[in-house]
Amino acid sequence: MNRNKAKLKYNPNNFEILEEGDYVICSVSGKNIPLNQLTYWNVELQEAYYSPKEAQQRYEELSKK
Repeated sequence: MNRNKAKLKYNPNNFEILEEGDYVICSVSGKNIPLNQLTYWNVELQEAYYSPKEAQQRYEELSKK
């Protein structure tokens, strides 16, 4: 399978596919996230997170500012 990076728009309860692909990249860890496993993202920052651990890490980083 030829894997391509997708481009998404993150909404509060779902995401829209702007450019077709198989995965997105976690903004914290850099890990590939298959679209069928994408659960965590930030609407304001338009970022995807691999797991709750990365989402929490980003939250804590932003809280320090």
